[in-house]
Amino acid sequence: MRDLSQEELKLEFPCDFPIKVVGAAANGEFEARVIAIAEQHDPFFSPKALKRNQSRTGKYNSLTLGIRATSKVQIDAIYADLKRCDLVLWAL
Repeated sequence: MRDLSQEELKLEFPCDFPIKVVGAAANGEFEARVIAIAEQHDPFFSPKALKRNQSRTGKYNSLTLGIRATSKVQIDAIYADLKRCDLVLWAL
């Protein structure tokens, strides 16, 4: 059996690629900023397909973005921009 943690995940492009993003629920700009980042990198991104969840305590919101990935460079750029966004706590 191969250890996948030692290997990079192989993707065939283009492909649908989900990205989960978490931020504080108290900040009303969180969703708009995340959507703007997604739209900047994916011209086919639709906010209508966005999945929203709130933590049990109501303190955090999570968004699952459905990105149409065309390259690893594109995916890396999205994660880099999300990381730079002061409203994003983490992204997976």
